[in-house]
Amino acid sequence: MSETAYLASTRAGNLPATSSSLRQRMRSQSQTWIQRILGEREDQLFLILAVLVGVFSGLAVVCFRVAIAWVRFLLLGSSLNPGFPRVILAPAVTGIGIALLVIYAFPRSRGSGVNQTKAAVYVSNGYIPFDTVVGKFVVCALAIGSGQSLGPEDPSLQMGAGIASKIGRYLRLSQAKIRLIAPVGAAAGLAAAFNAPISSVLFVIEEVIGTWSAGVLGAIVLAAVSSVITMRWFLGAESLFRIPAVPAPRPVEFLAYAVLGIAGGITSLIFTKWIAHARPKIQALPRWTHYLLPAIAGLIVGVIGIWFPQVLGAGYSVIDQALHGEFTWRLLMVLAGMKLLATGVSFLSGTPGGMFAPTLFIGAMLGGGVGAIEHHFFPSITTSVGMFALVGMGTLFGGFLRVPITSVFMVIEVSGSYSAALPVMVSSLIAYFIARRFQETALFDMLTRQDGLILPSIEERREQEAFLVEDAMRSDGAFVARPADSLADLARKAGESADPLVLLRVQMGEWRLLDTEDLLRLSKDAAPRTADEVKSKGPLPLLFRDESIEEAMRWLGDWPVVPVVNRADLGQLEGVITFPAVLKAVRKAKSEAAEEK
Repeated sequence: MSETAYLASTRAGNLPATSSSLRQRMRSQSQTWIQRILGEREDQLFLILAVLVGVFSGLAVVCFRVAIAWVRFLLLGSSLNPGFPRVILAPAVTGIGIALLVIYAFPRSRGSGVNQTKAAVYVSNGYIPFDTVVGKFVVCALAIGSGQSLGPEDPSLQMGAGIASKIGRYLRLSQAKIRLIAPVGAAAGLAAAFNAPISSVLFVIEEVIGTWSAGVLGAIVLAAVSSVITMRWFLGAESLFRIPAVPAPRPVEFLAYAVLGIAGGITSLIFTKWIAHARPKIQALPRWTHYLLPAIAGLIVGVIGIWFPQVLGAGYSVIDQALHGEFTWRLLMVLAGMKLLATGVSFLSGTPGGMFAPTLFIGAMLGGGVGAIEHHFFPSITTSVGMFALVGMGTLFGGFLRVPITSVFMVIEVSGSYSAALPVMVSSLIAYFIARRFQETALFDMLTRQDGLILPSIEERREQEAFLVEDAMRSDGAFVARPADSLADLARKAGESADPLVLLRVQMGEWRLLDTEDLLRLSKDAAPRTADEVKSKGPLPLLFRDESIEEAMRWLGDWPVVPVVNRADLGQLEGVITFPAVLKAVRKAKSEAAEEK
């Protein structure tokens, strides 16, 4: 059947028996055409594809936020304080439906989304089934909209990664690009949810992939920016939160932010250790209990919501009120404690949803409460309670999620205020160091290990000292010869070393390795001999002492020795790198690290 006849038959409603195979053939032809276009230009088209991923991720996040608002309106009504019994029934009854959906329809929708995306990169080579996107969208919209104390950012990250993975597979990208495109989509989804492209890029690099390579970074930035532009087209360009303009704090006031950092670090420890202790016990419960856990969590959250409806859902509007100083310090501290309790219960029940928004909520309430107390005892403090609430958001974000760089930029982007940058640096770093000192494993690493996965810890990579050429190079036993040097003198020097290496400096920047056996043989001749008569290998590649050891390993597979020279004078030998010297240095570094532990 011709394609024209096929189309005519389709319009008439008479599909031929071969329609399915024809559709598959046409799809295969379109994919072959796309693959032909990609050809050898995959790297360039990957950047264009990143923009496309950003647009689709932005649209998905817009629909996601609308769905959450619609579910909340349907289940909890339009009032900010939903009354009894709706406030209890909505999260509890919806919890039963969520459990059934997660167990039977969308088992991959479990978790916050960050660990699952990271596992897709390192375990599944970037493969994320598209039903994960659908499941995350439906289940998390129901959970957050019904009042569970969870947020939309982490699910948006996973949805963006799933959309990117689907596009990459459809276009039949190479395996390396499919593995990289998932983090690109993750940054796009998170940027649209946060309306913060810079901090989203930093988070994905800090927590998901841990690399700053130019190709990946460029694609991630393009995807994040395009997703934010798409989201703003529909939902507006305003920052997630708005605070009145405030002056920069005086130097003495940084002591107040240091106190907030200590409080944030302690709160982060309490939150993390509770999850670390309780989650394995809950996972070990009989299978039938998993049908009830989200409903029980919803019931507990609903009971809390009777007296403190502010803890329901993501709580963005409540954070905005705290930033404008509309709560007393007592209410702020109570809300911080109630939100921590509600979030822990919701997360530990296995209800899918994110931890970003609750972390910001707890941090804002804690920061505002600490700031109000300090204002009471020290009236000379000029910084507003709203500024303390803003800094508290970044403080808990840096301490609980252990992403100190992201926390600073996140506060700037979600508020549009640069005056909080220095206070956040001080406070969040203190919280981060307290959390790291008393909780060895970061939250996301701990969750993956509890699930039986060993994924690379980006925090551990970040804390590792770089292993440089100067850490492994040797200077003993290496001799420099010039073409006119006497072989007798060189043989005498070489004989004084157990493992001599004689390098011939031919001209500026050109080095050769002399054959030691040939040198000793020729030196025994009665006639005078010079270095340029000895057999040599080269020209040798050159290294500098501040280069990484990985650069040295690239050459040691082909050369027994690589000279390390001065950057200002390529004729000045500073040492040599050999494979045995690298192994010795690595063993020494591991031994020292074990002794420190």
